[in-house]
Amino acid sequence: MSSVQQPVILVIDSDPISLLGLAATLHSEKFEVHCAQDRAAAIQAARSQSLDLILCDVDLDGASGVDVVLEINNLPDRSDVPAMFISGNQMADVVSRRFRNGSALFLRRPFPPKLLIDLVDKALWMPHLVKSHINRPHIPLGRNEGAASAAGLSVPHAEIRR
Repeated sequence: MSSVQQPVILVIDSDPISLLGLAATLHSEKFEVHCAQDRAAAIQAARSQSLDLILCDVDLDGASGVDVVLEINNLPDRSDVPAMFISGNQMADVVSRRFRNGSALFLRRPFPPKLLIDLVDKALWMPHLVKSHINRPHIPLGRNEGAASAAGLSVPHAEIRR
């Protein structure tokens, strides 16, 4: 059995069928998935779980999924959790105005499961790479060159210093 910890994803969607479909798709790819149907459940899950990604519907039965994610990001030790929003509406500009620093992705329904998994993989890869180099500044960036090349990125041979 592997000791590698799987990424933890919080899925927030007020529609139980959609929530089940998203969770099943992510679980089939070996992600650890926690589900919430409303703001209160999402906040409780975010307080009790170490999260790697939030996947949230923009419309939570009239409540704003964007506002729920902002509230989660204001919790202690949750400010750097990346977010991905989903919606059946073309509301990408609403999300981009709220997340001006580019910390959110938007996925419009309907979408194929493979696209969801591809975007989740991309959303999870970058924050962990950056955080690992900040936390271990003695490790040269060039060591991850293979992973970066596979993702189509260029990584310089340099060390990060504080």
